[in-house]
Amino acid sequence: MPRLRALMPSLRRFGRTGAFWTSASVLALVLWSSGAPSVLYPIYAQKWELSSAVVTLVFASYQLALIVVLPLFGNLSDQFGRRLVMIWGVALIAASAIVFAIAPNVAFLFLGRVLQGAGSGLAMGAATASLVENNTTGNSRLASSLATVSTAAGLTLALVFSGVLARFAPMPLFWSYILLLTLTVIAMITLALTPHDRPTHTHRWRPQAPRLLPELRLSFSIATLSVALAYCAGAIFLSLGAHMIGQFAGTSDAALAGLLLGCSSATIGVTGLFLSRLRPHVSLLVGTLTTIVSLALMAAAATFGSIGLFLAWCIVGGVAYSFTFTGGLGVINQAAPVRHRGSTLSLLYLVAYTLQAATAIGMGALATASTLGTAVGIAAATITGFCLVVLVLSFVDARARRRKPKSSTSQIERVEHSPCPQAPN
Repeated sequence: MPRLRALMPSLRRFGRTGAFWTSASVLALVLWSSGAPSVLYPIYAQKWELSSAVVTLVFASYQLALIVVLPLFGNLSDQFGRRLVMIWGVALIAASAIVFAIAPNVAFLFLGRVLQGAGSGLAMGAATASLVENNTTGNSRLASSLATVSTAAGLTLALVFSGVLARFAPMPLFWSYILLLTLTVIAMITLALTPHDRPTHTHRWRPQAPRLLPELRLSFSIATLSVALAYCAGAIFLSLGAHMIGQFAGTSDAALAGLLLGCSSATIGVTGLFLSRLRPHVSLLVGTLTTIVSLALMAAAATFGSIGLFLAWCIVGGVAYSFTFTGGLGVINQAAPVRHRGSTLSLLYLVAYTLQAATAIGMGALATASTLGTAVGIAAATITGFCLVVLVLSFVDARARRRKPKSSTSQIERVEHSPCPQAPN
């Protein structure tokens, strides 16, 4: 304890910088927890004779928990501060790791995913808002880009480590979650050492559905659908990707599945490194068009049963995810005022995760009722429709922005490129 107290002042001297990088690590941890079971789903399915519908329902329990948590508690970090809410969220993720590690039956998988979803619902909006507010670089787009890189890094490491531990370590359904539990403990200690950021003037908190300011409707619609495109493609990838690899490659090697799935998330992170200087609307447009290409590759991989096409989908889909996710967050971070940012981001994640859950559950039902290839083809066509909606809304928004007076545009650009307001200590 004396050593910990001695370390606290030195870490607190980093101020906003320490909070910035800690928030990025929390985002990585959230995606690590989300992806940790993905490589293991075929093992669970074989052990307990689970159908594709049950597996995707387990996967979607995470999103369903988020759908409950976000409307009720999406404004918590605006009231109690980003730091405290992130600690609560990470604590729930730690509890989920324990539940997964000791799971004797499929009911524990549902419980573990619900705890993961609840923890992520608390931590993700708070961490994203903290990134924006503690960014001291003067580059307003860095927060969105780093959010993409952090989440991709967390997911990549989760997939690779889970696959390797399942393949080479004894008790393949245990050690991945012990590693996750260790990381959550480290994250909570780090968060406890960062400065307090609770607002000085607050009202009494009560559960409140996230509200959307009328002037944000168009920007919010574009940003949310863009993030949802990434999430819906990710739902297919994370819930049934390991099954697709097993079917195409004719192998149940968890390490191979983890490495192949990790290629996609690694591509997301590498691409995100180059997006901090790209305008959000440009990133969104490129991502939407690339998503259409990736969906075509996904459908072709399922049709021909080709592991090579699957790998191409992983890589192109990773690029598309990075552009759409970064562009969507950039659009809403640029538009939303600070005092409404936490609740606005929570509402964005609520809609995006609802669509992701619907995609996973629908895919599982279709794969069980017909074939995996049929399910993939229908999902590809549906998500392509979302892409077209995003393109139309982006065209409408571009015309509206061109009609704005020059003085108004200049003011927006000054706000966009000014340093973010300092969070209270």
